[in-house]
Amino acid sequence: MAKTTKSRFSLWKRKEGSAYAFLSMYAIAFIIFIVVPVVAAFFLSFTSFDTLQVPSFNGLTNYILLLTQDEVFMQYILPNTIKFALVVGPGGYLLSFFLAWVLAQLPKLPRTLYALILYSPSMTSGVAMAVVWLIVFSGDPNGYLNAFLMNANLISEPIQWLQSPQFLMTIMMVVTLWSSMGVGFLAMLAGILDINPEIYEAGYIDGIKNRLQEIIYITIPSMKPQMLFGAVMAIVGTFQAGAIGVMLSGSNPTPQYAGSLIVNHIEDYGFLRYEMGYAAAASVVLLLMVYGFSRLAIRLFTEKD
Repeated sequence: MAKTTKSRFSLWKRKEGSAYAFLSMYAIAFIIFIVVPVVAAFFLSFTSFDTLQVPSFNGLTNYILLLTQDEVFMQYILPNTIKFALVVGPGGYLLSFFLAWVLAQLPKLPRTLYALILYSPSMTSGVAMAVVWLIVFSGDPNGYLNAFLMNANLISEPIQWLQSPQFLMTIMMVVTLWSSMGVGFLAMLAGILDINPEIYEAGYIDGIKNRLQEIIYITIPSMKPQMLFGAVMAIVGTFQAGAIGVMLSGSNPTPQYAGSLIVNHIEDYGFLRYEMGYAAAASVVLLLMVYGFSRLAIRLFTEKD
């Protein structure tokens, strides 16, 4: 019996052992950096914890305070996050697909060049990206936008774009959309290029009449895995965006909370006020929002059969 078990284990090790060995490093990293922090945040959200004393259980107090008594969260943070997500998420996703489709129509060399140009903003650090846009939206007369508008006699004095609650959120959306051509964009481009051209020929024989019908009935159904990946990446990237508002305005919270998102609220309570239990409750709410939108994307792009 022992010999049989040992021989089966040796056979399994020869056939599949190396594969599991390669996967083990990813599994360990996933558990340490994803599973453990999520579980820890979930349990800390039911406690009062200031990072110095031992956490004390307080039940649903943090969630009750967050959803019923935190006026900043309900009046500014949550609406800002939803508005930002509804504009940047679908906007960046549709823009990624459109640009990927346009590039797929080009020859290989210009396609590669333009793809690199579009992808490069997503590779830059947040600090470098903020520096570029700080010059554009600088509040002094030498800022590019102010200088252009004043030279065109559209304004008489410089506008404090990044300190104005009226403009900050819009600027955050523009900057985030500009840098949203990341791995999701590359996945969509690869998915479009991987479609067999014969499918398009068969589609036109069956009644496809224009490019729009081609996209709806052939392109998108043929690349649903890449569409799903792009959607999930867009959702995660949108909800974790928050540093850009702080870097542009130079403060956390942003002026009159105009550009503050849930991520900023978590940083405010967790790393500035050291109310880790309360910050953990806000992070759980953010996680549930990401999970809900991700499930919606999965339902849209997963094959029903």
